[in-house]
Amino acid sequence: MSGPHESGTFAPLRGQLREAAATFAGGPDALEGILLGMVDDVDRALREPLEIFPVCHHSPASATAMARRLREKQPKVVYLELCEDMAPLLTELRNCRLPVAVQAFAGDVDGFPQDWAPLSVVAPITEASAEYQAVAYALDTPGVELVLVDRSADHVFQWDTRGEQTREGAARDTDPPAEAEAALHGEAVGVELGDLRPRFAELEEHLLRHGKVRHWSEWWHQYVEVPLGDSTADHDTYRQVMLLVGSLFRRLAPGDGDRVRVDEDRERYMWTRMREHLEATGTDPADCLYVCGAFHAVSRVEEFGVHGGTDTFTISPRTATTWQYGLIPSSHAAIEAQFGLAAGSVSIASTEWAKSLKRTRVRPYRLAGQAGAKKSAAKKTPAKKASAAKVRGGEVTVPAPESAAADRLSGFLRRPPVLDGLDEAELLGWSVDIVRAARRNGYLASTADAIAVFETSVLLAGMRDRAKPTPYDFQDAAVTCIEKDAVPGRRDVRRLVEIMMGGDRIGQVGYDALPPLARDVHDRLAPLGLKLQQRGVQRALLDMASRPELEACSGVLWMLRRLMPHGAARPIMGERRLGERSIQESWDLALGTHQRALIELGYEGVSIEQVLEQRLRRDAYAPQATTATVLAAVEDTTLYLRSRRLADELGTHALKVLATERSVDGAPEVLRRVRGLLAYYRTSEPVLPSWIESFVKTGYAHYCTLLPMAFRDEDATVGQVAAMLGFLFSMESLALSLGCDRAQLELAVAQSHPEEPSKTALLWAAQVQLGTLSRAELRARCEALLDNPLVVPAYPRYLSGFVHALEPVPGLADVVVEAVSNAFGRLPDAVLLPWLPLLITTLRSGAAELAPLLIREAGRIFPGRLAALDTWIPPWRTPPATPAGRRTQSAEHGRQGAALVPAHPATCDAVAELLGCTQGWTPADVPLPSGVGLLTAYPATCDAVAELLGCDGVWAAAYGSAPSGAALTSRHPATATALESLLTTA
Repeated sequence: MSGPHESGTFAPLRGQLREAAATFAGGPDALEGILLGMVDDVDRALREPLEIFPVCHHSPASATAMARRLREKQPKVVYLELCEDMAPLLTELRNCRLPVAVQAFAGDVDGFPQDWAPLSVVAPITEASAEYQAVAYALDTPGVELVLVDRSADHVFQWDTRGEQTREGAARDTDPPAEAEAALHGEAVGVELGDLRPRFAELEEHLLRHGKVRHWSEWWHQYVEVPLGDSTADHDTYRQVMLLVGSLFRRLAPGDGDRVRVDEDRERYMWTRMREHLEATGTDPADCLYVCGAFHAVSRVEEFGVHGGTDTFTISPRTATTWQYGLIPSSHAAIEAQFGLAAGSVSIASTEWAKSLKRTRVRPYRLAGQAGAKKSAAKKTPAKKASAAKVRGGEVTVPAPESAAADRLSGFLRRPPVLDGLDEAELLGWSVDIVRAARRNGYLASTADAIAVFETSVLLAGMRDRAKPTPYDFQDAAVTCIEKDAVPGRRDVRRLVEIMMGGDRIGQVGYDALPPLARDVHDRLAPLGLKLQQRGVQRALLDMASRPELEACSGVLWMLRRLMPHGAARPIMGERRLGERSIQESWDLALGTHQRALIELGYEGVSIEQVLEQRLRRDAYAPQATTATVLAAVEDTTLYLRSRRLADELGTHALKVLATERSVDGAPEVLRRVRGLLAYYRTSEPVLPSWIESFVKTGYAHYCTLLPMAFRDEDATVGQVAAMLGFLFSMESLALSLGCDRAQLELAVAQSHPEEPSKTALLWAAQVQLGTLSRAELRARCEALLDNPLVVPAYPRYLSGFVHALEPVPGLADVVVEAVSNAFGRLPDAVLLPWLPLLITTLRSGAAELAPLLIREAGRIFPGRLAALDTWIPPWRTPPATPAGRRTQSAEHGRQGAALVPAHPATCDAVAELLGCTQGWTPADVPLPSGVGLLTAYPATCDAVAELLGCDGVWAAAYGSAPSGAALTSRHPATATALESLLTTA
C-alpha cells in the first residue's frame, strides 16, 4: 500500500508505521490505513500555502507557541476560528479583566421555535489561550487585520439540533462544581476554539487507564501540555504533534452523522470565508495565519485550502432574528462546567501558563490598557510587508510555498519523555500552603500533614511512572492525607487545592464595555457612593427624608429587584406597596456578582423602565396569561413605573382575559389583587378608573355564572370557591351601583348543590349572608352534625369550610368559634383524638391566613383569666330573655331611679338648676303621678311622643277629650307598652 506522498518529508515515518501495523495486526488492515492516513493528514496541512496553526482551547502550550510564532512570522492577516459576527466586540476586551466571554443574545426569535427563546452563544476568553494572543497581536499591531471566519451565532442554531446545543464537547469529567460561579454563562451555548477530546469512548478509556490518570484533563496535561510546553519544543514540532493528535481523534471519531455534518459545514464555512477575503483584498496567503482547532486543521472536505472547491458549498442566509452582542464576566469554573473539563483544570492551566512564560522567556501579547494585567513589554511592530497575490480571472495566484518543514514527528515519537527533576521547593510550598488553607477552613491539619502530603505526592508520582508530581498528583495526596470523615466547612480539600493553584479567577466587564442600560444604572446609583462593579455584597442606606435625591435611587433599586435574580438587589428595611412609600431603606447590593444578568438586561432595551414595560406587556399578553397574571402586571406598573396609561391598557386587557376564563383556579389571586387596586384607587384618585369599574361589573356576573359549577366541580378547591364568594360579597355594593342585579347572585346560590362537606358549609355561610338562612338555623345544623355519629368523622371538613367562609362572610367568626368549641366540648376523647390531627392539618394547609381572625374572635369571647373559666358560660348557651320577662324586670326595678333622687338631694338640685326647674321638691305626703297622670298633666309632651310613634290626632278624633289610661291601653296596646317602658325607665 503506497500513499500519494511516499517520497515526501514523512516517507521514513510512513515506513515505520507500516511495519508496526504489520507486526501488531499480522498484516495490512484497517490499522495501517488509520496510521498512514494520520501522516497524510499532517503532510497535507503542512503543505498548505496558508499557514494553519492548530490549537487547543485554553491550552498554555498553545498560547506559548502562538506568542512565539506571532513574533517570528509577523502575519499581516490573522484568520481566527470564532463567530464572525462577534468581531466588533473584541476591541472592548481591553476594558475588561479576563476571563470574560463574548456573547450573542436573542430574546425574540424569528425563524426558530419560540420555545428555544432566549438564544445565547458565548465564547469565553482567558489570558492563557491562543485566541487571546492572536487578538491582542492583531488589535495592537498596526497594519494587521483580524478576520473571524467561523459560522455566525445564527448559524449555530440553524445547524445544531436542540439536543446538541447544551454542549459542543463531550460529557463532563466530573460532577459540576458546587460554586455559584460555575453558572456565570447561564444556559448559553458554548463555542470553543479547538475541541480536542476523543469522541470514541473506548479510546478515551484506554488512554486514561494506560496513562494512570483519572480524567481527560489530567491526561492532556501529562502527555501533551508538558512535552509541548518544554522550552526545547520548536514551532515545527508543535504543529506536527498537534496535527497528529487532531487527525487521531478525527479518524477514530464515531459515526455520529449530525455532529460530523456540523463539523464539516463549519470547515467549509471557514475556508469559504478565507478564500472570499483573499480574493477581495488580494492578500498573499503566505502573509496570513489561520488559527483553528487541531480537529479542524486536518479537515478532509473538498473546500480545504486556498485551492479547494469554490462552488461546492453555499452559505445559507441568516434568519430574521435580531441578535444583540456584548461581553459578560466569565470564570474558570464556568468554563470547566460548560465544556466538560475537570474541576480546577483551567486554574491549573493558568498557573502552568505563568510558569511557562518564566521558563521559556516568551513575551506574551496583551492588549494595551488591559485591566488586571501587567504592561506588556512588546512593542507595536508593524506587520512585515508581503507581496500581494495577483488576481487573474477571478482566481488567486498563490506563490510557491516556503520549504517544507523537516520531519519532527519521528524524533518526537521516539524520544523518551523528558524527566524534569523534582522541584522540592515548589512541592514543599504547595504542601505548606494546603495545610494553611485547610486550617482556615476548619480542618485539624498540622505540620505532620504537610510532610505526609509531600511524601505521598512523590509516592503517587512514582506509582504512575512520573518523574515529578503533577498538580493532580498533589491534589490526590492532599485529599488522602488531610480530608477526614466529614467536610467541616463549605469547601473540601480538592476544592482548596484548586483555589490554591490559581483559584476560580472571575472576570469583570469594564464600565466602558457595558451596554447603555448597565451604564445608566451605574450612573443613576452613583449618589449611593458604592463601588457597584466590585464583587460581593455591599450595604446601601437610603434616608430619603434628609436626602430627597436618594428617592430616585430607591426607584431604580426596586425595579432592579423586579428584573434581576434574587440577591442582586435585596431590601433589608423598607417596602413598596400600593399607596405606601418608605422614608428610609436599607439594601444589600451585589450588582458586580450578577453583572451578567445586568448586561443581558441591556440586550432588551436602553433603560430599565423600557425593559420592565416590555416584560410586563409580554407577561400580560402571553397566550397562557391568566387574569391574575394581568392584574399583577397592572400592580407592578403602578408600583414601579407609575404609568397610568400602561395601567389602564393592561387593566382593559385583564377585563378581556376574565371574560374568556372558564375555570376558577385564579380566583384567590384575582380577589387579593382587585381588593388592593380598588383600595389604592379609592384613596389616591378622585374617581375610579373606568376599567376597574367595568372589571367589577363583569366579574360579578362572571363569578355568578360559574358559582354553581364550581360548587359541584371536584377540581375546584374550597379556597377557590370562597374567593369567588368573597369577590361577590365584597364587591356587591359597587357592582349594584353600577347596574348589576342581586337576584343573579341569589339564583346562583340557590342553584348550588355541593356534595363535599367543606363546600356544603361554605354554601350555608353564603345563605346566611344572603338572609335565606338564619344564624339560629345554622347553629341547629351544626348541632345536628355532631349528633350524627356517621357525620362526626367528616366534621373537620365542615369546619374547614366554615373557616374558609370567613373570607366572604367575616361576621360568622363567632359561629365558627362556637362550632369548634362545641366539638371539643361534646365529643369524647375516643372520637376527638383520631380526627384532631386531620383538623389541624386541614386548617393549617387550607386556611392559615384566616386563622388570625378566628383567634381574635375566640379571644373576645373566652375569658381572659383561667380562674374565670370554671364559672364562665358561653354566650351561645345563655338562654335569651323573653319580652315579658324584660317588662316584669323593668317594673320591679323601675323605681330604683326615683329612689336615688331623694337619697341624693344635692345632686338633684344641681341638675334641676341646670335644667331651669324652679318648682322645688314635691311634699313627701303627695303621691307621685302615674304614667297616665303624666299624659294629662303634660299634653304637649304626650303629643310629641305620639307624633314620633305615628299616633297623630288621637285625642280629638277618637275621644274629643283626654281619654283614660285604660282606654288608651285597650285601643293602642303597642303604643301603651312603648310609652310605659319609656316613662318607667326615664
